[in-house]
Amino acid sequence: MADRDDKELSFLGHLEELRWRLIRAAIAVVVGAIAAFSAKNFIFDKVILAPKSPDFLTYKAFCWIGEYLGFGASFCLADYTLNIQNINMAGQFTTHIVVSLIAGFIVSFPYVFYQVWKFISPGLTEREIKLSRGIVFYTSFLFIFGVLFGYYLIAPLSIQFLATYSISSEVVNQITLASFISTITSVTLANGLVFQLPVVVYFLAKIGLVTPAFLKKYRKHALVVVLILSAIITPPDVWSQILVTIPLMLLYEISIIVAKRIKKTQ
Repeated sequence: MADRDDKELSFLGHLEELRWRLIRAAIAVVVGAIAAFSAKNFIFDKVILAPKSPDFLTYKAFCWIGEYLGFGASFCLADYTLNIQNINMAGQFTTHIVVSLIAGFIVSFPYVFYQVWKFISPGLTEREIKLSRGIVFYTSFLFIFGVLFGYYLIAPLSIQFLATYSISSEVVNQITLASFISTITSVTLANGLVFQLPVVVYFLAKIGLVTPAFLKKYRKHALVVVLILSAIITPPDVWSQILVTIPLMLLYEISIIVAKRIKKTQ
């Protein structure tokens, strides 16, 4: 009876700790969201709406690379004007809140993951904790790198392609605010999450679900999955899909190295 009570208390204690970890993480997100909400002009004019301008850094970089390689203006993206309209009464206010929450989550991600890791780590052995040293840093780095990759490469190409694509001169693109924000946020967050592949493989290798041999054997299958995933999170043009596929396959190879290291230590 006493053992059962101890287990119940232990279980309730874990729930209490989880609750406080989640509260701390939520507070961090809210604080980041409030800061983003207050910096409205910077967040929207300099960050969110920046990729719609022909002067955006990515477009200039592509043009410079093309000229440097001797291709002239072939890499320069077509100049275009993208006007965004709001058709909902509370559309701009709702967008302000949603974007602020997303920005708060991105900024506070290292702390959020730190809270998750602090809840998980007590259940690991000393050796496992030693092998997992730096995981908060690596996970946060991969997430932020994925977000920046999506923002500076995939999102601008998506916007440029979709905003200029036309099925007929009789049809004019009138992009809504909700559609534009959805494209930016979904692309950036999706890239931030898929760049977590090595971390996912690390934990799967720890519990024995994947091995280096398994990852090598299904490398071709992984390429097909990555191509499908790239097609989902990018516009339907080949260059954007290639830009996503290359780093993801590189991360897959890194995952094989991670799995090898885990196998050697087991």
